[in-house]
Amino acid sequence: MNRMMIVFQRCCWLPCLFMALMGGAMLTGCASISDSGASSRKDLVTDSDESSDRKRARIRVELAMGYLEQGKTAIALDEVKLALAADPNFADAYNLRGLIYMRLNEFPLAQDSFMKALSIRSGDANILHNLGWLRCQQARYPEALADFSRALADPAYGERSKTYMAQGLCQIRAGQRREAEQSLLKSFEFDASNPVTGYNLAKLLFQNGEFARAQFYIRRLNNSEWANAESLWLGIKVENRIVDQVALLQLANQLEKRFPQSKEAAAYRRGAFDE
Repeated sequence: MNRMMIVFQRCCWLPCLFMALMGGAMLTGCASISDSGASSRKDLVTDSDESSDRKRARIRVELAMGYLEQGKTAIALDEVKLALAADPNFADAYNLRGLIYMRLNEFPLAQDSFMKALSIRSGDANILHNLGWLRCQQARYPEALADFSRALADPAYGERSKTYMAQGLCQIRAGQRREAEQSLLKSFEFDASNPVTGYNLAKLLFQNGEFARAQFYIRRLNNSEWANAESLWLGIKVENRIVDQVALLQLANQLEKRFPQSKEAAAYRRGAFDE
């Protein structure tokens, strides 16, 4: 089940970090569903390995994931309950239940679900990622960063970009800006196309006064299909600091044409470059 559960929306990927990290989470992201412990087991589960109860539970979990993609959290939760009724020892179902509760801001219930999943499949990197992001939302930064480190320590873990991104965002919240930059750079190395990584790395560098470096990352993003009002506005502010009026006006024209009603377009009209 390592697939992107929520696709990035070109106009609104940035504010919704849960969605952004929720892939393979939301968050992206902010989390992931693992494929029966593929990151921590020597062999993959095939049809011949699964009992009829597990197959029924897996179908329910897949349905629940689809409903969660559509924002139908109550229906998704019902499907997970049916999955667990069919197979009470299905770690993926508990993991997904944790994501649903996290979406509903039911953090204690989400933690219970992730811990139950880990009790069944100890050390699973995907579940640790989800638990880490949950703890970051609760400002439990040392525990969250420890969870991310444990996930990244798994040599078979295939979603390092997502976890480095989550770790970087969490470090920003914790005031660890230098460490956050390194985490986001690592995320970028693994997946240079991730718009959330690119934006937050550019924003961090801009705030640190490293305008030329910020320009590299934000230009790359704004030249992609993922450019949105926030990324264009950040690009405008970067070009303003570098004093490249040609580039600034090109971005401003895009912002005014594509997102004329956005708060970023309004800020540009006010000349509020320091906001």
